[in-house]
Amino acid sequence: MCSLLYAIYRGVIGWSRGTVFTAQDNAVRHITATVAHIQLAIGYVLYFQSPLVAYFRSHYHEAIRQFDFLFFGLIHIVLMTIAVVLITIGSSVAKRQHTDVARFRTMTIWFFLALIVIFIAIPWPFSPLANRPYIRPF
Repeated sequence: MCSLLYAIYRGVIGWSRGTVFTAQDNAVRHITATVAHIQLAIGYVLYFQSPLVAYFRSHYHEAIRQFDFLFFGLIHIVLMTIAVVLITIGSSVAKRQHTDVARFRTMTIWFFLALIVIFIAIPWPFSPLANRPYIRPF
C-alpha cells in the first residue's frame, strides 16, 4: 500500500508539473505492480487457510445469507483481485505511452482507481459492508 501511495504521489507531481518520466519513476511503477502481485499471492494463501472462508465454502448456501461471511468469503477477495488487475493494467498501459505526461496521467488514474477499490475492500470498523475492530480483545 505504501508503494501504491508513493506511486500515486509521484504520478500526481509528474503530471501536474509536466516533468520527465525518469528511470526512477519507471522503477516506482514497476515495483508498485510487483509488490501488488506479491501481496495478492500472500492474500490468496491466507484466504484459503482462513477458517472463515473454509466455513463459507463448505456451507455456501447458509453463509451467503450472512453478509459478514459473504464479504470475507467472496467480496473481499474479488475486490482485491480487481484492484491488482487495475494496477497491472495501469502499469502496462503507462509503460507504453509515448509522452511523459501521458505516462504520469495513466499511472495516476489507474493506480488511484485501484486504491479506491482497496479502500472499499478493507473491513474498516465504520464500514457498512463488513466491519472489524482495529484491535480485537481475545
